[in-house]
Amino acid sequence: MAKDQSIFSFHCLCFFLFVLSFLSSISFLYWAYHSCPCNPQNNITPHELNPPFDLLSFPSSWNHLSFSSVPRPQLLKIAVFVKKWPHQNQAGGLERHALTLHLALAKRGHELHIFTTSPPNSSFSKLSLSNMNFHLSQPTAAGYLDQATAWKQFQAQNSTGRPFDVYHTESVGLMHTRARNLPHIVVSWHGIAYETLHSDIVQELLRSPQEPRSSALTERLIKVVEEVKFFPRYAHHVATSDHVGDVLKRIYMIPEERVHVILNGVDEDIFMPDLKRRQDFRQNYGIPENLDLVIGMAGRLVKDKGHPVMFEALKQIFMENETFRTRVFVLVAGDGPWGTRYRDLGPNLLVMGPLEQTQLAGFYDAIDVFINPTLRAQGLDHTLLEAMLSGRPIMATRFASITGSVIIGPEMGYMFSPTVASLKEALHRAFKEGRGNLEKKGAAARNRALKLFTATKMAAAYERLFLCISEHKKVAETDYCNYPIPLHIKNA
Repeated sequence: MAKDQSIFSFHCLCFFLFVLSFLSSISFLYWAYHSCPCNPQNNITPHELNPPFDLLSFPSSWNHLSFSSVPRPQLLKIAVFVKKWPHQNQAGGLERHALTLHLALAKRGHELHIFTTSPPNSSFSKLSLSNMNFHLSQPTAAGYLDQATAWKQFQAQNSTGRPFDVYHTESVGLMHTRARNLPHIVVSWHGIAYETLHSDIVQELLRSPQEPRSSALTERLIKVVEEVKFFPRYAHHVATSDHVGDVLKRIYMIPEERVHVILNGVDEDIFMPDLKRRQDFRQNYGIPENLDLVIGMAGRLVKDKGHPVMFEALKQIFMENETFRTRVFVLVAGDGPWGTRYRDLGPNLLVMGPLEQTQLAGFYDAIDVFINPTLRAQGLDHTLLEAMLSGRPIMATRFASITGSVIIGPEMGYMFSPTVASLKEALHRAFKEGRGNLEKKGAAARNRALKLFTATKMAAAYERLFLCISEHKKVAETDYCNYPIPLHIKNA
C-alpha cells in the first residue's frame, strides 16, 4: 500500500511539474509577444523609445538596442571568473561564450583578468593580447575552480594600484559566498535548475520500462529552492535567453532592475555563407553533389542532447523511405557514445568527430539544414546561432528558450516535440519542401542572426552594462545607464 502511494505521489509530482513548466512557457510567450517593444505588431522599435530610459529597467533583450561598435571613451579593468577556459575544440557552450565575449571586449581595449583552471595534462594556450591576462589554478577534485586560490589571486590583482571596475562570473565561477559582498558583479546564467526540470520530465517520459527511474526530479526541486535562496546574493544577473529572464524575475523573484537579458552571440567574421568553402568541404569529405538534402548535427553525441531520439527517427525513416535513405546525407560533427551507433545507419551518414572552429564554419556551409535534437531546455545553444549566421535554416526541440528567442516563426526553421514521431514529421517536412524553400528559410535565419546573435552585438551590450554598473560609470557627465545617450556625447 505504501509503495502504491509512493508511485501515485511520484506521478502526481511529474504531472504538476509538467503543468507548471507548460504554463510558465505559455505565460512567458504571451508576455514576450505583447510586451516587447521590438514586437512588429506594436510598431515600436527601441530607437523610437522616447523619452530616454534607464537601461537597467529595459524589459527585453539588450540585443535589440543599438550601441556603438567602437571602443568606449572609458576603458575598464574587468575580473572574469570561469570554471574552464576552452581548450582546442573541446569546449561546451559556457566556455565558448566566455571566449567569444571576453576576446571581443579585449579587442575593444578593455583590460581583462581571467581567473580559471589549468587544463589537465596539457599546456594552456594563452591568447596573444597584452590586455588579456590569465590567472590559473589547479581545479578541485570535482573539476571546479578552486575558490580559495582564485580569490587570493583576485585580491592580489585588485590591490595593485588600480582596482577592478567590474566583475563578471560565468554562472557560479565565483561562488555566491564571495560574490555577495561585490556590488559591481554580473553573473551570466547558461542554465538554471528550474529550466532543467523540463529536461528531467522529458527524459522521464522517454525512459524505457527496462531503465531504472531517476531520482533527478526530486533532487532538482531541492536545487531550485536552493537557487532561489542564493541567486539574490549576486548584484546583477544576465539571462542568455528571454525565457530565463522571465523566470528569474517571476519564479526566482529577483528585482527587475537587477535582471538583464543579453542573448548569446557568435563570431560573425567566421560564421557566414561561403560558396567556395561549401564546395571544398563537400569535396574533402566525399559528399555527392546530386543529393536532395544534406542534414547536419554538431555537438556532444550523448543522451541528454537528444541523440537517442534522433537515432531512432533516422533509423525508422531510412527503413520506411528508400528515397530518403538514398537521396539524403547526414553529417555529424562531434563525438560521444552515439557516434558508433550513427555509423551503423549506412553509407549516407558520416561522423566526423570534433571540428576546429574554421572547420565547423565549413561544415555549416556544406549542409542544407541544421538539426539540434537536444533534450536540455537550458541556455541558448551556440550551434543554433552559428548555423543561422551561416545562412542555414534550423530544426530544434520546442523548448521555451528556443521558441522565445531563436525560432520565432516557421519562416526560419522547424520545431518539434522531443518525440520520435514529431521529429520524423519535421524531417519529412524539410525533405518535401526542397532546397529552394530551405534557402529562403536560411536567408531569413541569417537576417535575424545578424540583428541579434553576433559577437559584436553581444559584446557591445555587456560593455554597456559593465560601464553602467561600474564604480566610475560617469565620465564627462555621461551616464551609461541612460539610453540613448544624448547625441552631443561622442561615441554614444
